[in-house]
Amino acid sequence: MSVADLQGLLPALAAEPALTSLLGRREGAVAVPEAARAPVIAGLSAASERRPILAVTPARTEAERLETDLAAILGPGEVELFPAWETLPLERVSPTTETMGRRLRVLHRLGRAGPAPAVVVAPVRALTQGVDPSAAAEPIGVGPGDVIDSVELVERLAAFGYRREPQVESRGEMAVRGSIVDVYPSTAAAPVRIDFWGDEVDRVAEFSVGDQRSIAAAERVEIYPCRELRPGPEARTRAARLVAAEPWGREQWDRLEAGELFDGMESWWPWLTDEPAVLTDLVPAAGAVVMVEPGRIRDRAAEILTEEEDLVATLARTWGADGARMPRLNAGFDRLLARVRAPVWTVLGAPGSPDTPAVAASAWPPAAGAGLEAR
Repeated sequence: MSVADLQGLLPALAAEPALTSLLGRREGAVAVPEAARAPVIAGLSAASERRPILAVTPARTEAERLETDLAAILGPGEVELFPAWETLPLERVSPTTETMGRRLRVLHRLGRAGPAPAVVVAPVRALTQGVDPSAAAEPIGVGPGDVIDSVELVERLAAFGYRREPQVESRGEMAVRGSIVDVYPSTAAAPVRIDFWGDEVDRVAEFSVGDQRSIAAAERVEIYPCRELRPGPEARTRAARLVAAEPWGREQWDRLEAGELFDGMESWWPWLTDEPAVLTDLVPAAGAVVMVEPGRIRDRAAEILTEEEDLVATLARTWGADGARMPRLNAGFDRLLARVRAPVWTVLGAPGSPDTPAVAASAWPPAAGAGLEAR
């Protein structure tokens, strides 16, 4: 079944009485079998015309599955996954470049004037983590025929956190050879080669990391930042003050004050901001928040806070710091919904009461018979 076929189901989904019962309400619940979550959320998007819908799941695997299923129904570009950092709070390791790039792309799409994605999917760990909306930036767009100063392009890539290397092998790297700039964008599936003729882009092509050969021409590439923390003047000033206030972290504060980009620097971001935002703060009044199994979400949010408290207590003793004064990366469940301007709807696995509207649905039965390996 194609995307067009699945999109043809949207009018029927939008007319489902259990879904229309939520329209016009600030709060409401609907019971949905797990197999029908993606069609139901797609139907809510179509019926309500609210954009974006932020769909929150209790776990990462559920978020990834929901994002894949929604993309099959709504089409490319309409669904974004907002992933959580893979690292622990205060762990001196940076999240992967792809994770930071995808998060920054979502923050940019939520903050710009153009159309937002229809649905943003986020696991609760990504929701509890503070975010810095100012870290988002307009991507660098490059296509054949564009007039761009190659030196300026390299400087902009460096400001986005890209490392200059002899040759590009991983996301977040760039290389310069004469009139050619290679870069592996943080959100791209493959690196790209930008060929200049003077100040004009002559050709843009994907290339293979293995043999460095061009493999396919590209019409246009959008390059998002690959670092969520890129210390600006305010962050550098704060870091300078921390040298005296929190001397146990002098090595990190000195590097941040100097504006360096280094592995694990994201761990220190909570010290550089007064009051971090959370993703729900960025959902406009024209959007909506859908909490999938809110009881599990609340329990998982509490677990995340407990894990962070235990970690802070241990590290504070190791570093000789005052744990009570150390800022936290994660927010509690109540903070997640404290500033939401949009309606908040919940999707339950089973009706919470006899009055809870329910969607009748069932999954396809598992296929039986010999697998391909037996043929």
